[in-house]
Amino acid sequence: MEIDPTTRERIAELIEKHPVLLFMKGDRAQPQCGFSAQVVQMLDSLLPDYATCDALADPEIRNGIKAFSSWPTIPQLYVKGEFLGGCDIVRDLYASGELHEKLGVPRPSEKPPALTITATAARALERIAAERPGQALHLSIDARFENGLYLGPEEPGEIRVEAAGLAVLMDPLSASRADGVVIDAVETDRGPGFHIRNPNAPPSVEQLTAREVKAMLGAGEPFFFLDVRTPTERETARIDGTRLLDEATAREIEVLDRDTPLVFHCHQGGRSQAAAEHFAALGFRRVYNLVGGIDAWSVEIDPGVPRY
Repeated sequence: MEIDPTTRERIAELIEKHPVLLFMKGDRAQPQCGFSAQVVQMLDSLLPDYATCDALADPEIRNGIKAFSSWPTIPQLYVKGEFLGGCDIVRDLYASGELHEKLGVPRPSEKPPALTITATAARALERIAAERPGQALHLSIDARFENGLYLGPEEPGEIRVEAAGLAVLMDPLSASRADGVVIDAVETDRGPGFHIRNPNAPPSVEQLTAREVKAMLGAGEPFFFLDVRTPTERETARIDGTRLLDEATAREIEVLDRDTPLVFHCHQGGRSQAAAEHFAALGFRRVYNLVGGIDAWSVEIDPGVPRY
């Protein structure tokens, strides 16, 4: 199959731009085929962030990538410019640990982690398990430290941990992230609500006072200071050195190094917290929210900024 030079150049630029790039059907949030979903699931377990390209949305890319890679099917995974293969090959690399090495991720340890289940959680889990005999209790922790607690059949290669008289099964990667985890529960009108505390999870959003943000500005440390309010609010009052977080700015930030410091503010801190959590979920590791927003800035730092 021939590929036109323009499409070849577009594909090459995408591969060069993204250290880990998955050409797939759909996107990471909504895969549109089972094979793409399997590769996404494997990558999600290893990496907090990677890029995808929806081949269904671009016929030129969909046909061109097959010729570019000399590979007839989609999905296709590239890592640091190297074509690794489709779903079956990626699955084999994942099982052998070679995919971990390609991605620079340590192979998981098979040592069982220390796990604590509170008495309240243990009673709730025992009650739920009694309603579904033959099902095992599983704990999953992905690369973003998002947790899953569920009942299901035992899977090959899982690590078994005993806590509070209960057996908990984890895949090796989840187990490597689970040491020190505490599973607790509270009783609600709708049944038990479980809460998982993981000391290994990185802080997602750190809260900063207006004085602390002012000190960062005074120290000359480069960071993005982002205003998530509306353009109308920004016309009423603004903090010098901030940028409005519009669509263009968001796209600019999304491709930055994940160690780039990001500070968010709004009127009083609520909307900026949500925006900060969004970028933390994208893998940014230095994400901050200005407590009290621009209102606190007006009171504590610059009375010349109008309050509204």
